[in-house]
Amino acid sequence: MVLAHTPEDEHARLAELKSFGVLDSAPDPAFDEVVDLLAQMLDMPVALVSLLDERRQWFRARHGIELAETPVDQAICSHAIMSDELLEIEDTLADPRSAENPFCCGVLGEMRYYAGVPLITRAGHRIGTLCVLDHKPRKLTSPQRQLLTVMARQVMRQLDLQRALRNKEVLREEIDHRVKNSLQTVASTIRLYRARIDSPEAKEALNAVERRVDAIAQLHAELNLTSKMHHVQIDSYLERVSLLLQRHVPQGMRIRSEAAPMEVDSRIAAALGVIANEFVANAAKYARPAEGSAVEIRFEMLSSGPGQVLFLCRDNGAARPSDPAADMLGSTALGARLMEAAAAQAGGRLTHGREDDGYVLRAELPLDPGAELSPSEAPVTPQPASGGAPAAG
Repeated sequence: MVLAHTPEDEHARLAELKSFGVLDSAPDPAFDEVVDLLAQMLDMPVALVSLLDERRQWFRARHGIELAETPVDQAICSHAIMSDELLEIEDTLADPRSAENPFCCGVLGEMRYYAGVPLITRAGHRIGTLCVLDHKPRKLTSPQRQLLTVMARQVMRQLDLQRALRNKEVLREEIDHRVKNSLQTVASTIRLYRARIDSPEAKEALNAVERRVDAIAQLHAELNLTSKMHHVQIDSYLERVSLLLQRHVPQGMRIRSEAAPMEVDSRIAAALGVIANEFVANAAKYARPAEGSAVEIRFEMLSSGPGQVLFLCRDNGAARPSDPAADMLGSTALGARLMEAAAAQAGGRLTHGREDDGYVLRAELPLDPGAELSPSEAPVTPQPASGGAPAAG
């Protein structure tokens, strides 16, 4: 058979072909459906998505043929990729490009008809074809030629999309690695400085910073466990945060979390991390156990209505006379301002205070942080309470 000329940009063509990462990959329904449908609509026994590298043509999808690949010197597609348009060979035995091809002269088959449209990348490289073959000579009608051409463009768009998603995942993994390293460096620096200072106030400030870095790290880890870049599985996220915060509370104090399985926007998760951090910090500082019991902190997350979630933070600290130091903190303390800002930025509101069984903070948040609140739903400034863990710290 007559061999096609090697494209002038062969090196760049092969490099781009390999950049798609599909050679020798598993079958993909997105392409299988194309060749199956094309064979049916054109009444062809064989339809192929063929990709050509330096030594073979490999079939990304195939209908009506068992072979997964053939040597490139047996590929009629090597002629098709030399053109920008559809190549049609009405009788393969009458055309010098295919007359001696084993697929056409009876050695491997008896393909007497071929039509193929090159798969052209955005850079202009022809990496393969969408082609059909028949056992008898024939000629496509104008609508059939148009159908084959349009379907080839759709195959190329699908390849482009899959490559973009694959590159996005590689970039995401690289960013994930760098963010993790950065957070670990920050955490190590905090521990180093904390070990070198004697001031209780400075140590407490560094502890607070470490808790917030931990919360960010857990949010980042949870985001990378899902393919949804902006949503977090809230039950597993709260469990992670609770386990980390357990390290920072006095011995005997327990932290529990309970959340209905649901996904929330990452901005909601970030707000919950800040609120949980500050509530635990204040409970550790101010909550006092009732006689014969230990202080327990509980986080609960549940749906509170259409498009709304309710985050509950509770401790069972016993009521006690007002602490002047705690009263001085009031709603101007850093912890209170952080919780208030976190809720407000997520489009929610906070309420809190002492109840019969301890101190309770409620954060009402929308599932969609971009949704506008009615005046009655506007964020409320936390007010100091007299027992348990005040909303400050």
